[in-house]
Amino acid sequence: MHHSTHDLLSPVPGISRQLHSFHFGPRGGAKVYIQASLHADELPGMLVAWHLKRRLAEIEQQGLLHREVILVPVANPVGLEQVVLDAPLGRFALQSGENFNRNFVDLSDSIGDQIEGHLTQDPAHNLALIREYLRRGLDAHPAHTPLQSQRLALQRLACDADLVLDLHCDFEAVEHLYTTPEAWPQVEPLARYLGAQASLLATDSGGQSFDECFSLVWWQLQQRFGKRFPIPLGSVAVTVELRGQADVSHELASQDCQAILDYLTHLGVIEGRAAEQPPLPRPATPLAAVEPVSAPLGGLLVYHARPGQAVQAGQLIAEVIDPLSDRVTAVRSQQGGLLYARSVRRMATAGMVIAHVAGEQVCRSGYLLAN
Repeated sequence: MHHSTHDLLSPVPGISRQLHSFHFGPRGGAKVYIQASLHADELPGMLVAWHLKRRLAEIEQQGLLHREVILVPVANPVGLEQVVLDAPLGRFALQSGENFNRNFVDLSDSIGDQIEGHLTQDPAHNLALIREYLRRGLDAHPAHTPLQSQRLALQRLACDADLVLDLHCDFEAVEHLYTTPEAWPQVEPLARYLGAQASLLATDSGGQSFDECFSLVWWQLQQRFGKRFPIPLGSVAVTVELRGQADVSHELASQDCQAILDYLTHLGVIEGRAAEQPPLPRPATPLAAVEPVSAPLGGLLVYHARPGQAVQAGQLIAEVIDPLSDRVTAVRSQQGGLLYARSVRRMATAGMVIAHVAGEQVCRSGYLLAN
């Protein structure tokens, strides 16, 4: 195991911040990148990463690791220190209000302009060429704020990885994941090993999130050059949602760690016979078919449906109670599907999204992500 530190832009004199990456296996070839807690108050992934670090060190010592695996257990030191009045605020940067998992650098247009005269009919050549220009572009890109510095450091670590796993969680949720339709055939075994109850697919969900800053650049280059030159899918990127914020336990983390190791064995990253793939709990569905269920007005929130529950169109999801007027307002789903996540809050505000239901019929377009 090799431990590297990456200095981030200091906000003021006297304060220093670093990212820590742990490198396992042979360097210089194909690689896997795994990070945790980009939303710094989402901690199940951080514990999974700790388990992975120990297991990967053992596997490396046994000579069973055939590709490099880079692990970043704490992907957001900027957000991790944001504790206000004993409340961790790790989703948004307090300085700018930006979501830590949005607005990663998009280099697809500039890379396309630079490589057009160098592409050939050899997909391996084109793969290496694009990765080289990705690295160059990110190395040359300036960082003017600590948040931009952190984003760039993470992108530079992962830009040439064959597989990118970004470990998150929701508020109260069952295990689920996000990836692209193009990558789904390669990601489905991971969904099976994890027992993901919802697998949500979108090529471009908006917002330039961490996973899509890798998958989208390859898709965009394929759209631009694919009729003339073979452009491979150079990065399979997945956001894995490890249940809810309170689901931090060694039992669950060990289980998720083993699922990821089983997947890496299936891919040939780890030598050995891959474990048999369990049944897929639920077929993959479009992210555009997810219904965000919102409260029409504010009040005390009382749920009648839990994460992991199949609901029907029109089914009661929650009640919103006004304790002053005694008004009770039913909140119902508009479509059937799996309720896979709900808010941890129990006082709703008007228009607040309280739950997400993964349906099968497309019901949204444009920007598909939560704030």
